[in-house]
Amino acid sequence: MDATRSRNEYLDELNPAQREAATFGERRDGEALSAGPLLVVAGAGTGKTMTLAHRVAHLVVEGVDTRRILLLTFTRRAALEMTRRVESILRQALADRMHGALPAGVLPWSGTFHSVGNRLLRRFAQNLGLDPGFSVLDRGDAADLMDVVRHELGLSRKSRRFPKKDTCLAIYSRCVNAQESLQDTLRHAYPWCVDWEDELRLLFRHYVERKQETQALDYDDLLLYWSHLVGEEDFAGEIGCWFDHILVDEYQDTNLLQARILAALKPDGSGMTVVGDDAQSIYSFRAAEVENILGFPAQYSPPARIVTLEQNYRSTQAILDSANCLIEGGERQYRKSLRSQTTEGGKPRYVTVEDGDAEAEFVVESILAAREEGLELKRQAVLFRGSHHSDRLEIELVRRNIPYIKYGGLKFLEAAHVKDVLAILKWAENPKNEVAAFRVLKLLPGMGPRNAHRCFRHLATADFCMGSLQSFQAPAATRPEWHRFCELLGTLAAAELDDHGWHGQLTAVRHWYRPQLERLYDGIETREADIEQLEQISGRYPTRERFLTELTLDPPSAAGDFAGDPLLDEDYLVLSTVHSAKGQEWDAVYVLNVTDGNFPSEFATGKPKLIEEERRLLYVAMTRARQSLTLIAPLRFHVTQQARDGDRHVYGARSRFVTELLLDTFKQRWHGRAEATSQDAGAVSGRQLDVAARMREMWG
Repeated sequence: MDATRSRNEYLDELNPAQREAATFGERRDGEALSAGPLLVVAGAGTGKTMTLAHRVAHLVVEGVDTRRILLLTFTRRAALEMTRRVESILRQALADRMHGALPAGVLPWSGTFHSVGNRLLRRFAQNLGLDPGFSVLDRGDAADLMDVVRHELGLSRKSRRFPKKDTCLAIYSRCVNAQESLQDTLRHAYPWCVDWEDELRLLFRHYVERKQETQALDYDDLLLYWSHLVGEEDFAGEIGCWFDHILVDEYQDTNLLQARILAALKPDGSGMTVVGDDAQSIYSFRAAEVENILGFPAQYSPPARIVTLEQNYRSTQAILDSANCLIEGGERQYRKSLRSQTTEGGKPRYVTVEDGDAEAEFVVESILAAREEGLELKRQAVLFRGSHHSDRLEIELVRRNIPYIKYGGLKFLEAAHVKDVLAILKWAENPKNEVAAFRVLKLLPGMGPRNAHRCFRHLATADFCMGSLQSFQAPAATRPEWHRFCELLGTLAAAELDDHGWHGQLTAVRHWYRPQLERLYDGIETREADIEQLEQISGRYPTRERFLTELTLDPPSAAGDFAGDPLLDEDYLVLSTVHSAKGQEWDAVYVLNVTDGNFPSEFATGKPKLIEEERRLLYVAMTRARQSLTLIAPLRFHVTQQARDGDRHVYGARSRFVTELLLDTFKQRWHGRAEATSQDAGAVSGRQLDVAARMREMWG
């Protein structure tokens, strides 16, 4: 008994439900632990990551080879954090038996769906008709390629407005990930594009053909090719046999394609563990399907085991009472009631304000008051349904000299100069990458779209040998740069790389690119710092292919994400859309515009499924708060597109989610505009006028 207790000490920090989830399964004599399908319904703040990490560690302790565990997450950072936690737990669990030594290569199959798909497709490239050196297009590159094809087909010159490239890519992506027909996708999600169905079908067919010609895959292809691969029983059986256990984080965010891949790998559910919370399924616009988690147990016989985590370690009980009341009003769901051991703290606040200006004024005053009481700005967050909802607040923050950061802005890799540098490496990695080639060629003076196209055709006729670029007749304005440019590409494309690694390539690219940077952009110092940061990031990756692929699939963020310049102060307020706030937490949370038309969004009305997702979105916003939660409801909204001094407005209705039952869990208050000055405070004379009589006299 003592030996068992000692061996299982690493499980002592888990509560009973977490421990049940972590240890699910059985171990027969001489064999590693095996288990049937398991669904862990992890409510907000209930220690989901810790539970999943302990389950992985427990599998290893119970004899499962780490190389036979597949862990799928939605971000690379989540995979790295999970690996770090598993290593820490294993050091504790195996200290006595292995003197702190860990199994070689802890979780070698840990990563995002897209990164694991990328590895598998390169391994099975020959079977799939792919070049193992295929390129991965990020969303921006994919949209650019879509635009090239769109223009070549003459769709950009239609007499009526044809959808732009980003809309076309969004439609295409939804068809793939939701496994919907183009007709159904247009009717349900893009009704304003229904008349273009035939043209879009033609566009998508040519887009696919162009990707195949250039050996380029977009994000959706990584899942689509993987799905086709495991759609064949022999390949599905082979890959499925590589893994004794498959664990999936944030399962409520999976789409139909991802669910089908998992079902093909483990048809009977053996070793399948999925963790998630249906109440936090808020990404249907990315084709996430809540039915995946709701229907998971029933797809197996006998049904999957369900373990529900309800002990919340984040929020006060008063906040959880409100959140529980809100989500209980939903329809199909896994019923749970979050509970907390933190009982101190008053009710959350429901504040009614006059309009957007009063809302901004109230939020700023509340934030500053909390700061004076010792709550740093960065421990407070303002959340909103749409990014434009914070416009008035941002103006007020600037006026009050309050630094802030806004999540959901430009990403590091979306900066033009960073994309330029990466395009050079991408073209060297895959000479058939037309999108990268056009971007790189147009960096050169005198090399417009027509000459870039002519150059790429020249390369194609030479079987994409980079050395052939030396014989291309470059435009006169380009010739002074051409020889040095060709030397750079020839060096990068050389088959035999330096034994010391590939990292010097980025330095060479940076030196060549600097004159182009000075010619094309302003703010050189900041942009050069970004490129130097990119060079530092590259040191973490063993190969150029791995660097380009991982950066494309999971780009880092940098200071360019900041709205304003919060680093002028060591402390700054956090602004975020609710979608970007998922997975985060703050001591104090303010939620803007909690009215019908915002929560739920006006675009969700009339669609019960979307209304339920809007309820879950508000639930996610509320459960980000640790100690203080404030919902703010303006009474009226000023109409846009009117004169600066115009006062046309509409009145907002109370959110349909804010029922009388829910209001009872809040402390309600009214916040008016700033008090009137003494001159406007009231009448200065007691004399009364009988205006009513005078008005009657007007009519005899």
